[in-house]
Amino acid sequence: MKAILITGASSGIGCAAAQAFLDMGWQVGLLARRASALADVAGGAENAHVLVLVADVSDAEQVREAFDLFQHRVGRIDVLFNNAGMFGPSAAIDEVPLDAWEQVVNVNLHGMFLCAREAFGRMRRQDPKGGRIINNGSISAHVPREGSVCYTVTKHAVTGLTRSLSLDGRPFDIACGQIDIGNARTDLLEDLVARARAAGQPEPATMDVESAVKAVRLMAEMPLSANVQFMTVMATKMPYIGRG
Repeated sequence: MKAILITGASSGIGCAAAQAFLDMGWQVGLLARRASALADVAGGAENAHVLVLVADVSDAEQVREAFDLFQHRVGRIDVLFNNAGMFGPSAAIDEVPLDAWEQVVNVNLHGMFLCAREAFGRMRRQDPKGGRIINNGSISAHVPREGSVCYTVTKHAVTGLTRSLSLDGRPFDIACGQIDIGNARTDLLEDLVARARAAGQPEPATMDVESAVKAVRLMAEMPLSANVQFMTVMATKMPYIGRG
């Protein structure tokens, strides 16, 4: 039985992915800050293959303890879905409060680094060695939205993390890929839709979150001899090409 640890599992794409992998019979670790929300996700599972891991991804000690618990209970980590993230303020750079910038960096970049670090160390030492890390990037890892400087900068950095892990993981049979998801209908996107409505702008094109989950499943189920390095899955009519 394969095992996956999913960060940001209490809502959105993380929650939907968790339900999908539980339905597939995987051992699933649910990691997020909100214990009550994680309990709701775990409560929907009709099996004992789920483990709730309450932790803040930006806290190194909490992350280490969560990974220790998962490895102790399950035995190994086959896949990390490095998914936790936040958008932050929608504003020009001179209007972004420094504490808001630091919060986005701590979650989207520092947190993703910490989780990848813990997964990588365990994957290289487990028997049999190896595993897969799937980083949740974004369309904003390539081209930005207006007023998204915090989110865009961190997501560009995630691409560098993905490339480095892919190279450094080769001797240890650790594959790393990045999924860049555009306009999946989650709570985060609902906020953007609400902003568009408030500004009298057209609503953005969207897709069902299950389309994104199917892509994550494809990446996770591949043998370690193959890797999806980068995948872009998005609402067909969103203005990604030429968005600027």
